[in-house]
Amino acid sequence: MTDPLAPVVSGARVAHAFWVVGPGAGEIRSEPLPPIAPGQVLVRTLYSGVSRGTESLVFHGRVPESEHQRMRCPHQVGAFPAPVKYGYANVGTVIEGPPSLRGSTVFSLYPHQTAYVVDEASVVALPSGLDPARAVLAANMETALNALWDAGPLLGDRVSVVGAGVVGCLCAYLAARIAGANVELVDVRTDRARVAEALGVGFATVERSLRDRDLVLHASGTAAGLRTALDLAAAEATIVELSWFGDTEVALPLGRDFHARRLTLRSSQVGTLSPRARPRHTRRTRLEAALALCADPALDVLIDGESDFLALAEIMPQLASPASGALCHRLRYPPRTASS
Repeated sequence: MTDPLAPVVSGARVAHAFWVVGPGAGEIRSEPLPPIAPGQVLVRTLYSGVSRGTESLVFHGRVPESEHQRMRCPHQVGAFPAPVKYGYANVGTVIEGPPSLRGSTVFSLYPHQTAYVVDEASVVALPSGLDPARAVLAANMETALNALWDAGPLLGDRVSVVGAGVVGCLCAYLAARIAGANVELVDVRTDRARVAEALGVGFATVERSLRDRDLVLHASGTAAGLRTALDLAAAEATIVELSWFGDTEVALPLGRDFHARRLTLRSSQVGTLSPRARPRHTRRTRLEAALALCADPALDVLIDGESDFLALAEIMPQLASPASGALCHRLRYPPRTASS
C-alpha cells in the first residue's frame, strides 16, 4: 500500500479504510480525503481497536432493521447491513489543523482508516502520560464508566460482573476502586482468572461464583450469562444489562422468585449519558474522563493481540467468531513514507 496521505490526481490525497461489504466479509478500500476547512483537522491514524462485541454483530449483518439509526456510530459511512464503514476506537496524530492541536496525539470515535478529516471538536487530546497504544481502550472504558454511573455501586457493596470481555473487565476494574467493595468477575473461560488478577479483582467460574450479590453487571452477550446474573443477585438487588443482543431474542426465567426477591433489571447503553451524570457531564467530558482512566498500565492485559491494519479483512472473520475469545485486538497503521 502507498503512503496513506500520498498525492494522487490534482493534489488530492487518498486514505484507506476497512468496509464491511456483506455478512462475514470485509475489504480495504481507498478513498479521497476532502480538503480541510476552517475548524477541521487532518489526523493520521497510529492505532485503532476492534470492539469485538458490537463490531461482530455489524460484521455478520445482525443489526436489526429497527436499530439501524440508533446503532450508527459518529463517523459511520454507509448503511446497515452493508456496505458500511464502522468503528469507534481511533488514536492518531493531528498533522494539519489549528496550531493548538497540530502535532497532538488524539482519540476519535472514528472507524478503521489510515487518515481522516473531521471537525476539531470530534477529537480529544490524550492526557499527558497516556500511552497512545493503550488509548484504543477509551471507547470501551467510556461504556464501562457510563455503566458504573447507571449502576451506582455503594461503599462496601458485593459486586459481580458476569462476562469477562473488555467491557466486563473494565466494569470490574472500576468497581474494585470503590472503598470496601467486594468484586468478582465471572466467566466460563478459566483463562480469564489471569486477567482478573492483573486488574485486582476476584474471579470465579459460574459454578463457583459467589451468590447474594448487591449489584450484578451483565456483559457476556449471552442469554445464559444473563440468567446467571439473575441467579447471583441478592434480594432487592439490581442487575445492570450491558450486552446488546442484536437480532437475538432472549428468554428469561422471570416466573420463579424474580418478583419475590424484588429484583431490578436495568439497561445501560453508552449512546446516552447516564441520568446520574447529566447534570455534570457532556459526552466530551465523559470521554475525557475515560481517557484519564486508561492511564493504568495494568490495563494492557486487555489488549491480547495486534495486527497490521492491512490484515484486517483477513483476520476479522476470526475476531468476530464467538469461539475466538479475543479481548481487544489492536491495529497498527503504516508510518508516513519519506516520499510523501
